[in-house]
Order: sequence, then structure tokens, then C-alpha cells
Amino acid sequence: MTTTPTPTEERSSRATRTVAIPLYDGFTALDVVGPYQVLAFTPGTEVVLVAEAGGRVVDDRGSLTLDAVPWNDVDRPDVVVVPGGPGTAAALRSGLPHWVATAHEHTAWTTSVCSGSLVLGAAGLLTGLPATTHYRHREKLAWLGAVPSEDRVVEQPAARIITSAGVSSGIDMALRLVELLTDRRTAQAVQLWTEYDPQPPYDAGSPERAPAEVHELAARFDDEALDHWGALTAP
Repeated sequence: MTTTPTPTEERSSRATRTVAIPLYDGFTALDVVGPYQVLAFTPGTEVVLVAEAGGRVVDDRGSLTLDAVPWNDVDRPDVVVVPGGPGTAAALRSGLPHWVATAHEHTAWTTSVCSGSLVLGAAGLLTGLPATTHYRHREKLAWLGAVPSEDRVVEQPAARIITSAGVSSGIDMALRLVELLTDRRTAQAVQLWTEYDPQPPYDAGSPERAPAEVHELAARFDDEALDHWGALTAP
């Protein structure tokens, strides 16, 4: 009697696990580079940048360009990390949600940084689940069937989903992924190698702790980032 290997059995038989980071024009650089740096130095892991048609993809400032392979060239990635950025709105109308939904059928983990969680929601992966995103966009998760959370990293093991909040939280999420993919000691070693030991000079990195005037200025930064991207992509 012949049995078909389960996705978990298929993954365990591979020598190298593949992490796919799908790019789209208007991604936020640290959403990509933070997890990339952590995961690329995890033993037995290959990180691949993918995009719908492949080629060059530009960030939300229009100054950083990354090369990607067509996402159809990456067969059944073990992990998907979806970044956010001002380009998310257009990405939601592209083939990305469908690709993520299809890839999730075989992943060990499907994850997101910042507004990348909206892509997971559009893919139908967050229905009824607590999830997080950038604090300025949390309410949008409810529109996509998720339960908005204020936590920095939200893990749903049964669903094989991890979402992380704003830009820098992708590093935290990626370190947790390293532990889940390997072990705690390896995750700690990657943390030490990257010397990730945050000691910010200000206690204003959380919307719950930042004073009102800082909220106002940060909101302007967010609006200006969207306007900047809109100007770059205007016909």
C-alpha cells in the first residue's frame, strides 16, 4: 500500500528549508531586511526573494531596489514572510493573496510583518484568529475577519500563522521562527551574532506608551510615507 507523504513529512526529508519573502513595489525595507538577516544566517535555511513576475522591485522610498525570482519558480516554500509597506493596498489587488493562500497549504509557517498581515487576511488565513499589524492599521484586520491584537508578535500554532506588528517587530518574529525551525540555542546564537540587544534612547516605541504629541508627529510620518509613494507611482 502506497501512502502520500504529508507536508510535514515532505519538509523533514529536505536538506534545506526555503523561506520565501514575496516582494511588491512599495514594500518597507526593514520589513524585508530584518527577517532576511535573521533567517539567512540560520543553519539549513535558504531565503529567496520572490515577486509575481520576478525582476527588480522597488521599496517605498523609491531608492532601494531588490532582485526577485518569479514566485512560481519557488516550489512549496517551507516558510513565507509577507512584508508590509505603502504598496500593500495595490498588492491586495494583485495575485499575491492567492499565491499566499496556495503556498500556505504546504508551509510550516506563514508569517507577516506590519501591513503584510492584511495580505494574509485577504488570503483568508486570519478568519477568527487574533492577529497584529502596524498600530495605525489594526482596525483593518477586523475588515478581513481577524481579531485585532495589540501584541508585538502573535503566534497561532494550530493555524501555522505568525503575525508581527510594526516594522521593527519583524526581527522579533524572525528570531521566534528560528527557534521553531531549529531550536532555542540556535535562535539565541543568531540573536548574539546579529547583536540584537535593543536599548533605545526613548520609551516611545509603543502606541500605548508614546505621548500624544509623539503620536501626532508619527501619524504625519505615516501619512507622508503614503503620499510619497503615491507621488512616485502617479501616472
